[in-house]
Amino acid sequence: MVFRILDATAFYAGIPFASNDSFMTTSIVYEEIQHIKTKQGALEMLQQTNRLQIRDPSEKNINIVRDISIKTGDNSTISKQDVSIIALALENNCELITDDFAVTNVAKQLKIKTSSLMTQGIKTVGKWISYCSVCGKEFSKEKECPICGNKLNRKLVKKSV
Repeated sequence: MVFRILDATAFYAGIPFASNDSFMTTSIVYEEIQHIKTKQGALEMLQQTNRLQIRDPSEKNINIVRDISIKTGDNSTISKQDVSIIALALENNCELITDDFAVTNVAKQLKIKTSSLMTQGIKTVGKWISYCSVCGKEFSKEKECPICGNKLNRKLVKKSV
């Protein structure tokens, strides 16, 4: 059986309820979306028919995703839920459905196939850097320029997908 990995946005968009495909998500994403369609028991029905499985990735894959997110500069914008679904997709070699650009950027760095829901997805991947628009210096972890005190901006140093 072929599964696709869903982030919370896919549930809010109704993807698993309007499809006959099989899906997986993690327990922390499931906790986040449990209030959806609770009166109709839709989530429970998906689980009972084995069209939705709740699985958690190994700590090894979580650490791989965290390391890549640090390298891409996305670690400050992705949540633990995001990390969990990327790690689950990596572990199971499954397609990941998300509209989140940071999630997609990290997933693509790991050669995970992604599909977007309501956007066209990202066309480039790369590494986020912080820079000072006043003095032009680049920094990795600072929020303010240590030289002039200006708030740092972020930009993606792109490489084609």
